[in-house]
Amino acid sequence: MPEQNEWEKQAANLLKSELKRKGVTYAQLVERLDAIGISEKEANVANKLSRGKFSAAFMLACLSALQTVTLHLD
Repeated sequence: MPEQNEWEKQAANLLKSELKRKGVTYAQLVERLDAIGISEKEANVANKLSRGKFSAAFMLACLSALQTVTLHLD
């Protein structure tokens, strides 16, 4: 399996950092995604974030579910 490229790592780390900053678990994220009409399983979310393989649409949905309005890309 190919190694994550730097962009995938950065995207996954950004989303994981936002979850941690907000104090939201994967299970809670799944509930919040469901509340905005997106059906995901906790295991699928964990896999996507550990691999760094997810779409921009998934990331935007997660950020919306987390009510994130500002991101710092450092």
